Amino acid sequence: DSAKNGFSFKGIKDYLECYQSGKLTPSQVAKNIIAMLEDCDRSTPPLRAIVQWDREQIMLMAEASTSRYRNKCTLSCLDGIPVCLKEEFKVVPYHHRVGTVYLGTQPETEDATVAKKLREAGAIIIGVSNMHELGTGTTGCNPNRYHKIPRNPYNPNHFTGGSSSGSAAAVAAGLCPVAIGTDGGGSVRIPASFCGVVGLKGTFGRISCHGSLPLSYSTVSVGPICTSVADAAIVYSILAEPDLLYPYGLKQPKVTLSGMCAPDLKGLKLGVDWTFFKACDAEVLSACEKAVKHLQSLGASVVEVSLPEMEEARVAHVICILSEMRDFLQPDFNKHFHEMNLETRASLALASQFTALDYIKANRQRTRSMRFLQEIFSTVNCILTPAVPSTAPRIYESDLLAGSSDMSLAVRTMRFMQLGNFTGIPGLVVPIGYSTAGLPISLQVMAKWWDEAVLLRIGLKLEQFRDQTKKPSIYYDILA
Repeated sequence: DSAKNGFSFKGIKDYLECYQSGKLTPSQVAKNIIAMLEDCDRSTPPLRAIVQWDREQIMLMAEASTSRYRNKCTLSCLDGIPVCLKEEFKVVPYHHRVGTVYLGTQPETEDATVAKKLREAGAIIIGVSNMHELGTGTTGCNPNRYHKIPRNPYNPNHFTGGSSSGSAAAVAAGLCPVAIGTDGGGSVRIPASFCGVVGLKGTFGRISCHGSLPLSYSTVSVGPICTSVADAAIVYSILAEPDLLYPYGLKQPKVTLSGMCAPDLKGLKLGVDWTFFKACDAEVLSACEKAVKHLQSLGASVVEVSLPEMEEARVAHVICILSEMRDFLQPDFNKHFHEMNLETRASLALASQFTALDYIKANRQRTRSMRFLQEIFSTVNCILTPAVPSTAPRIYESDLLAGSSDMSLAVRTMRFMQLGNFTGIPGLVVPIGYSTAGLPISLQVMAKWWDEAVLLRIGLKLEQFRDQTKKPSIYYDILA
């Protein structure tokens, strides 16, 4: 429990307390959410966090949950908890559009594995969330007719980050305490950072990707976006396990949260490559350095490490993710080119310039980078970096019409993210403060493969560093 005086986001615990005490039922909560979703659509500018929702579907799940609470036979601690899933996942009965205007012409008849697991846990799926078209960017800017541009709840004139843009916006705006995203180049962690909430990218293969569009099969991991580290741990523990329909995660070790709630960080070694760490804006650096000192004060030791060949790894990651997306989207590129956003066309056109040799060399670099990390993790428990080098970028009028394409911004935004996607290690971003303009700043913790437990342990302590949580300027209190 990390509730302090002043504003705090409503998390899973708050919902459960309402349900268990009888103060509210899941059905009453669902009615509140429907009213808020209607309000989101009417507001100026519209929030555009949830792009498809259905009153009947929401009420059906809520009423089933209400009767389970009445009969004291709840399914899990997610029973009655509102959640949303990125449009990249198949969710019955919504359209699987993946941020485009041309995919998902018919409603889905089969759930993705994560959607199925959330239903089995009794969660209320409130709809599918907005995303950057085909996951090809880091801003969340998607000007097409079905999506429009989601707004950052901390400042609606700024981007949410992408590509799991609507998922982060929905959580920060209070529409649901849990959202699910995918992360191939920071797509969970960037929007979570820009919107001031917690984002976890699991180890590659840890949470099943089955039923999401396989845009890049070697870089994408699934993970939760939540209002707190404890909530991320709960969702992770429910979703993470082998899935026969998703071969990449079949050989994973058992999920454990051991030591997560240890009273201090004694005995932990935190690796920092200071040259790499400092490649960010002054305000971000200042907050992140103070957060590292806070972790030291809890008994952890900071060890200087060197992350070798980061520039090579960065380029190799871009070659891998874009080549795989281009391969998978080849038919779309030929057939639906004119229905794609300009930025998507540019990214896929760039991807077509890579050769088979580039892809092979990039994968050799991956092997090298994974070896380097193996050595580093034999001496430290985790690697710390800022989450994103700067705060959420501004939205300009022209972005609303034609979209936005800024390669240098994309490269910069992904700077601290790519290592995790390229090598498959897990990463957690936790909000630690705000810029003078009031935009969120986060720190990232990365650990060795399958060691999400240490991330969550450090994350819990990192949360205590933030002396206050600022209330987003767009915020709905569903439990009020």
